[in-house]
Amino acid sequence: MVPPTSPTSSPAAPVRDTAAPAASPAAPPGRRRTRLFALPEVRWAALSAAAFLCALPLHLGGAPAWAWGPLYALCYAAGGWEPGWAGLQALRGRTLDVDLLMVVAAGGAAAIGQFLDGGLLIVIFAVSGALEALATRRTADSVSGLLDLAPARAVRLTDGTQEGVPVAELRVGDTVLVRPGERLPADGTVLEGASEIDQATITGEPLPVGCTTGDTVFAGTLNGTGSLRVRVDADAAESVIARIVAMVEEASATKAPTQLFIEKIEQRYSAAVVVATLALLAVPLAFGADFTSTLLRAMTFMIVASPCAVVLATMPPLLSAIANAGRHGVLVKSAVAMERLASVTRVALDKTGTLTEGAPRVAQVHLLPAGGLDEDTALALAAAAELHSEHPLGRAVVAAARERGLRPPEAREFDSVPGRGVSALVSGRAVRVGSPAALLTGACPAVTDAEAEGRTAVVVEVNGEPVAVLAVDDRLRAGAPEAVAALARLTGTGPTLLTGDNGRAAARVAAEVGITEVRAGLLPQDKVAAVREWERAGDKVLVVGDGVNDAPALAAASAGVAMGRAGSDLALESADAVVVRDEAAAVPAVVALSRRARRLVVQNLVIASVCIGVLVVWDLAWHLPLPLGVAGHEGSTVLVGLNGLRLLRESAWRDATGA
Repeated sequence: MVPPTSPTSSPAAPVRDTAAPAASPAAPPGRRRTRLFALPEVRWAALSAAAFLCALPLHLGGAPAWAWGPLYALCYAAGGWEPGWAGLQALRGRTLDVDLLMVVAAGGAAAIGQFLDGGLLIVIFAVSGALEALATRRTADSVSGLLDLAPARAVRLTDGTQEGVPVAELRVGDTVLVRPGERLPADGTVLEGASEIDQATITGEPLPVGCTTGDTVFAGTLNGTGSLRVRVDADAAESVIARIVAMVEEASATKAPTQLFIEKIEQRYSAAVVVATLALLAVPLAFGADFTSTLLRAMTFMIVASPCAVVLATMPPLLSAIANAGRHGVLVKSAVAMERLASVTRVALDKTGTLTEGAPRVAQVHLLPAGGLDEDTALALAAAAELHSEHPLGRAVVAAARERGLRPPEAREFDSVPGRGVSALVSGRAVRVGSPAALLTGACPAVTDAEAEGRTAVVVEVNGEPVAVLAVDDRLRAGAPEAVAALARLTGTGPTLLTGDNGRAAARVAAEVGITEVRAGLLPQDKVAAVREWERAGDKVLVVGDGVNDAPALAAASAGVAMGRAGSDLALESADAVVVRDEAAAVPAVVALSRRARRLVVQNLVIASVCIGVLVVWDLAWHLPLPLGVAGHEGSTVLVGLNGLRLLRESAWRDATGA
C-alpha cells in the first residue's frame, strides 16, 4: 500500500548543493559502540587479573619467590595504581574513598607476607571498576547514536530553489523538502504532499501513519514513498528526539537513594577502619611496645576488618542470579541492576513490541453481502494486489494468504497512492485494497466493528464493488496474560499499560492480557511524567519496553527491562535487563529471582558481619594469631560465597518461573 511515486511530488528545482542528502530508505543509523579494550580501566584490570592467575599456581605449588613475586607485583601495580590515585585525590577533597582502603589493606597484607589475600582484593576491585566504566561508556555511546536518527543535512527550499544545508542551520519557519525514504530533519508541519510516516521511534505505533497537509511530523522519523514539503517548527536542539536524549542523560546521571546510602556507609566504615588501625599501631608504640609485634597486630586487624567478606556476601547471590537468568535468555547488566529489580512495587508495560509482537497481522476477514465471494477468494485477490507493495499492511495481507496455503494469482498494472491504497488488475478483475475513507462512501458495520475493537480496517474492492473488510491488528505475544498476572502477584498491584498507540487499540490489548489501568496516546515525556508521579508517591517502578520512545522511561524508572530481539539500541542500553528471547514470562521470572537474591544477600551480610565482628573483637580484646585471623576471614568469605552460589541451580529458575 506504499506507492513508488507520489502525485503530489513537486517538480524538480535547481539544486545548489550537490552534497544534498540522498534518500536512504530504512537504513538504520550507525551504532556507536566503544570497543572493550579501548577503555584503560579494562586494560589495567585484565593485566592485573592475568598476572594474579599466573602467580597463583606458582605460589600455591611452592615455587621460589622470584618466580611468583614479580607477577604479584605486576598484579598490585596494574590493578591498584588507579584506585589508589583516585583515593589520594579524594583525600585532597577531605573524602575517604573505600578503594584507597582496599589498596592499603592489600599493601598491608603483602607487607606481612599475605600476597594471595592482597592480590585477590586488588583484582576484585579492579574488575568492578572496569565494568562500571564500560557500562557508563556504552550508555553514552547509545545516547550519542540516537542523534544519528536525524539526518545531518536537509534540503531547504528558498525562492523556488533547493539548497542542501546542515540541519543545525535550519531555523523555525524554514521549508524543507523530504524525499521518499528519507528521515525527517526537523519537527514541523506538512505544507504540501501526502505520505506515510514510520514514527515508531517517537510514539511506538507499529504501523506507519498517513500524513497530509497540516499534520505534525517529528525529526528522525522515516518518510514513506511520498514527497513532503515541511515547515520547520522547532530548532534541532528543541526537537522531540533531542529532548529524548536529554531526558535519558538526566535520568542516567541521577543516583538512586540506595547508592547514596551505601556511599555514606562506605565513608564511615573506611574512616573507622583507618582510625582503628592507626590507633592499634600508634598507641602501643607510644607505651614502648615492640614494633614488629605491634605492626603484625595492626596488619592482622586490617585484614580481618577488611570488607572482602562483605563484598562477597553481596556479589555471589546477585552474580549467580545474573548467570542463571542469562542461561534462560535474560541479560541483567550488573549486580546493581539485579538489586533494583528486587525492589519494584509497580510495573508499567509498553504495548507494541512488549505485550504484542510489533508486527501487523490479519485477524479477521469480514465478507460483505454484495461481494458474493468466499474468504479465501477475497483474501487471495487482495494478496495479489498487495504482492508488490512494501507497506506493512500489504505484507500482512500477503502473509495471511500464505498462512492459509493460498497462491495469489498474477497481478498487472499495479499502482499505489499514499494514504489511500493499491490497485491492480488480477485475473481480469480490477482489484483495489485500501482505507475505508478511500473506498467506501457510506457507513459499513464491518469497518465500524473492526475500528471499535482497536483494529485497522482494510477494504477489498473488486470491479468497483466492496467485497470484504480485513481487520488488521498486532499479534499478542505468547504468555503475555500469564506474565501480567504474575507481575501483579509479585508487586501486589496490577500493571499499568503506557503506550503511544491510540486508545481503542490499547484498550483491546489491555482487556486481552488482564490490565485495567491504561494510559494511551503518550509521547516519551508523558511516560517519564507517569513514572515520576508514581515514584514521588513512594513506588519503585519497573518499566518494560522496547523502543526509543521507551528509553527515557526505562532510564527514569527504578528498574527497566527491554524486550531485546527487536528493541532499539537506546532501549537496550537504558534498561537494567534485556529479554533476549522476547519471552513475556521471563519478566516476572527475573523479578522473582532478584527477590530471592536479595534474601540471600541479607543472610550473607548477617553471616559476614558476625564473623568479622567476632574476629575484630578477638583481635582488640585479646591476641588473634595471624594464621587464625586469615583462616577466619577467608572461612567467612568462602561460607557466604557458597551460600550465594545456590542460585546457580536450575531449580532456582524453575521456582522463579512459578512465582
